[in-house]
Amino acid sequence: MKAVYCEKLTGIHDLVVRDVPEPPKPGPGELRINIKARGVAFTDVLMAKGEYQVKPPLPFVVGGEGTGVVTDVGEGVTGVVPGDLVLTGGGCVEYVLQPANRVTKLPAGVDLVAAASFRANYHTAYYGLQRARIQPGETLLVHGAAGGVGLAAVDVGKLMGARVIATASTEAKLAVAKALGADHVINYTSGFRDEVKALTDDRGADVIYDPVGAEVFEESMRCIAPFGRILIVGFVGGRPGNAKMNHLLIKDAELIGYTVGALQRLNPEWAARDNRVLVDWLATGKIRPYVSHQLPLEETVRALEAIVNREVIGKAVLVS
Repeated sequence: MKAVYCEKLTGIHDLVVRDVPEPPKPGPGELRINIKARGVAFTDVLMAKGEYQVKPPLPFVVGGEGTGVVTDVGEGVTGVVPGDLVLTGGGCVEYVLQPANRVTKLPAGVDLVAAASFRANYHTAYYGLQRARIQPGETLLVHGAAGGVGLAAVDVGKLMGARVIATASTEAKLAVAKALGADHVINYTSGFRDEVKALTDDRGADVIYDPVGAEVFEESMRCIAPFGRILIVGFVGGRPGNAKMNHLLIKDAELIGYTVGALQRLNPEWAARDNRVLVDWLATGKIRPYVSHQLPLEETVRALEAIVNREVIGKAVLVS
């Protein structure tokens, strides 16, 4: 089978596709899964350079989320049979062994490409908006709204009853955010503070969802509403923003940092509950993951290049 490896921390162009043996029959408590679709993200770019907070030992398989079909079931596994569709870890490989308790069974008929694209992004958005205590009718400002985590926040924010203002860097990206429900869209390449203030009768945004950082974060500090909350999601702008404490003080505002990885480690019950909600929303069409790039597994580097070049809207998925 084919597998995509990072063998040295020199970036995505040194990733290699290897032919490796298929995994054996599953042991007790395990499943053998034929992965059909795999989502990749900016975190995979960072990991290939050794710049992500998680640093697996070399060599490691690229990617971490996917969907597929169960081919074999190990002793003691219940509730899953060969032929079931599942959401799984495993990354950019064709077959994987996984503990059954780390796999999510998907409803029959779910689109495997959509399912492969949603878990990391939608968990990040849903958990963050819970941490921000978003309320129906509040104004949610989403930056980087055409990226994976940003577009998920638009989708989930609307579902949770927020009025959504989405920012992105091109009209094509803004059009996708609008199609997923954004009430207002702003091209933030020339700034956004004045327009946000105008759209909110000078009040500002109640919740600001920021995966960009840098100057975007700093301008966000100047258009936050009283008692507002800024979610620190990531730093695709290249650096963390500089927080001015006096702005937070005079607005009674909050900064909230969070990671889904910490939630899964420190509060697995909360993470499992969120997973059940999101899978139900996916199966019933309440959330609509957007995939702009579908490429074969062998073109993993091309998919990651598209992410680096900001060509991807929503998600890039590798299929086989």
